[in-house]
Amino acid sequence: MKFTRFVVLAAAAAAFSSTASAQKAVTLDLAQTMAQEAMATCRTNGFKVTVLVVDALNMPKALLRDDGATASTTEMAKMKATATMLYNRPSGPPQQPPPGVAAPPAVIAGTVNAMGAVPIKSGDTTIGAIAVSGAPGGDKDAVCANAALAKVADKLK
Repeated sequence: MKFTRFVVLAAAAAAFSSTASAQKAVTLDLAQTMAQEAMATCRTNGFKVTVLVVDALNMPKALLRDDGATASTTEMAKMKATATMLYNRPSGPPQQPPPGVAAPPAVIAGTVNAMGAVPIKSGDTTIGAIAVSGAPGGDKDAVCANAALAKVADKLK
């Protein structure tokens, strides 16, 4: 029993130490830069939106709601971010699976199948998400979120 516990703890420690050195975090500065870039992109396109940046725990790091953005955009951004973190992919309707692959799971409470959120990745590791809500269509929200990722791409390598 003690040996098994030791092996489990040793494996966990090894996994933590190997990923901890490579893993980045969504810092407050990074979150603010991303939120401001997404907001600026949407404003340039004439959209009043809410931008939410969450960390790896799906906890808010930055939230901006533009003047004129409706209150519902805040909740929609949270649901988009949650969907992105749970499914580890951009929010929105899932792609049709190839033949022989099981259908994707049903929508989970607290998520929404609407475009506009993208994962923030450091290498292959998802360290957060950025969600935008309020443009006339999730595809336009996604453009703003992707502009924010492009702005900080060099910091995520």
